[in-house]
Amino acid sequence: MIYPQSIWRLLINPPGTGAWNMAVDEAILHSIGAGISLPTLRLYAWEPACLSLGYAQLSSDVDHTRLNERGWELVRRPTGGKAILHTDELTYSVIVSNDEPRLLGSVLQSYQRISQALLHALQSLSLPARSNENSSSIGDSTLAGPVCFEVPSHFEITVGGKKLVGSAQARKREGVLQHGSLPLHGDLTRITQVLTYENDDERTIAAGRLLERATTIEAFLGYPISWEVVSQAFITAFTTKLNLDLQPQDLSPQENSLATRLVEEKYSHPDWTNRI
Repeated sequence: MIYPQSIWRLLINPPGTGAWNMAVDEAILHSIGAGISLPTLRLYAWEPACLSLGYAQLSSDVDHTRLNERGWELVRRPTGGKAILHTDELTYSVIVSNDEPRLLGSVLQSYQRISQALLHALQSLSLPARSNENSSSIGDSTLAGPVCFEVPSHFEITVGGKKLVGSAQARKREGVLQHGSLPLHGDLTRITQVLTYENDDERTIAAGRLLERATTIEAFLGYPISWEVVSQAFITAFTTKLNLDLQPQDLSPQENSLATRLVEEKYSHPDWTNRI
């Protein structure tokens, strides 16, 4: 589909904490819903490493002792799906109003359109990425296994038959938020060290299963690609495939203020993180 060109905001943020990253995404959503901010493509990273849970995922999936021993953070996302360990990755978020034509229709239809831009970015980096339709639902928390990258989803993006991008979407009164994780390098099995399993044998089996089903850019290509190179590929792909004029901007003062409040009142608060 060919869209009329639209102006979106481009946000490129330095690495932030888990609570801050989720608060910023929600603050942008509120600002867009109020008609204050442009539709936004945000590219960011996480520091320190952070385990994120899906909106409806059980907090009992987390081994809090192991997590604390490693100094990793914990946050609950406003979107569905399973656990992701955010480290050594590029994270994207697309945040738009409910009438944005590129995300109109069903969740699956909008997800497929965004996946075309993601595919274009990855293919420009010499990755033979594919979008594979699957019978399961995006962000379905009833699927077996606590790890996002071992759970299939509609139009999941794979290379060599292994999942490369984990994405989830939330539709709210204010608009649509979709964000996703692209592992650049590192050991994907680290996440199994901070999740709950019956015993160490089950943990080892889960780690092996994850390596069979998911990969990183470096593991597939055999050489590293920097965050900056990948982010530029995303910018070019979204510009080209979705016919966007991406204008670099910062968060507004209102968004910064709301994000700060959301960190304190929601995303760093145990009432939210451990709500189920």
